[in-house]
Amino acid sequence: MTSSAERFDASINERLHQLRAAGTYKHEIIMEGPQSSTVTTVAGPMRNFCANNYLGLASHPAVVEGARRGLQERGVGLASVRFICGTQDEHRALEQDVAGLLGYDDAILFGSCFDANTGLFAGIATEHDVIISDELNHASIIDGIRLSRARRSVYRHGDVADLRHRLGQARDEAHQLFVVTDGVFSMEGHLAPLPQILDVAEEFGAVVVVDDSHGVGVVGAKGFGTVDLYGAQPRVAIQTGTFGKALGGASGGYVVGSRTVVDLLRQTARPYLFSNALAPAVVGSARAAIDVLTHSPELVRRLHENVVWFREAIASAGFKVLSGDHAIVAVMVGEEERAAQLATRIRQAGVLVVAFSYPVVPRGEARIRVQISADHSRADLEAAVGAFRAANEEFSIV
Repeated sequence: MTSSAERFDASINERLHQLRAAGTYKHEIIMEGPQSSTVTTVAGPMRNFCANNYLGLASHPAVVEGARRGLQERGVGLASVRFICGTQDEHRALEQDVAGLLGYDDAILFGSCFDANTGLFAGIATEHDVIISDELNHASIIDGIRLSRARRSVYRHGDVADLRHRLGQARDEAHQLFVVTDGVFSMEGHLAPLPQILDVAEEFGAVVVVDDSHGVGVVGAKGFGTVDLYGAQPRVAIQTGTFGKALGGASGGYVVGSRTVVDLLRQTARPYLFSNALAPAVVGSARAAIDVLTHSPELVRRLHENVVWFREAIASAGFKVLSGDHAIVAVMVGEEERAAQLATRIRQAGVLVVAFSYPVVPRGEARIRVQISADHSRADLEAAVGAFRAANEEFSIV
């Protein structure tokens, strides 16, 4: 006689079998060393084109030294939440650093940007409010809205006319309207049409929130992000973001806004109130990463040059690439299993890429997301394009 646990495990195994059969099962790649433009995996060394390490700061000497100093001088961790006995002066210093970088009054730290987004909406919205969200917003925004008491509405991706329509529908039933969008959409590399979103939002008195996790460190001449690119900081009330991508690649997230918004979140945001404070090594690395970004504009210039070269080269090779000028380059394949096979063959050529398929992207829109870094050499970029060309000879994607 089988037990309940055995029957449950069998049902889970069947679900896993279905994922494998559909070509959407995700395998983890084991690396034996630090994150970099070239990594050592269990299959051997590979040129890395699938990390969010846009500026190469994950192994930058100054950033590593910042982490070492934080660990040595402040310990492994705080063993406490912030409001009990988990706040160090370095936490406040990092909050001031990131608020100053982005041009806001104050900031509050979280364990990740996922936590920042889930804490934000439950912390600032009430059951009398309506939050209107782009349909392709990150999962953390979607979950954050679900966890809040507010009503929610979803507008078509980047469609400002549809946003206006939904704001009009919600205006009479909402105490406060919120509009939330990614600054850069992580599966497409598209930038949100922020100026138009802000114009429409202001017509209806809506507060605009931007998650710029893939923008800060990448977008704009200085790399200060999507909001800075459009000169929209005074009009975007709240930004969320992460230290886990361009700003060092470790972990940790933040919300920046007015002092009143940040103060309220310190009292109400559950991931902040019930999670340990950010580890000193992470705080140290993030502070160092902000310093490097601020004082090393050549990294951002090099990143932008690499992006232009790769986008032109991969398009010239005949591949369908979603338009844009971000370091996220979505090479479209379509069929899930075919995308997985193509990515496998490219990895066998020594270029580390990953296929993205449902439920991360819609069915039938599988792709290989290539991510460019300032650390990539021209030889790295040429090798990646060559690997795509060679794989295409076998699978005839284009």
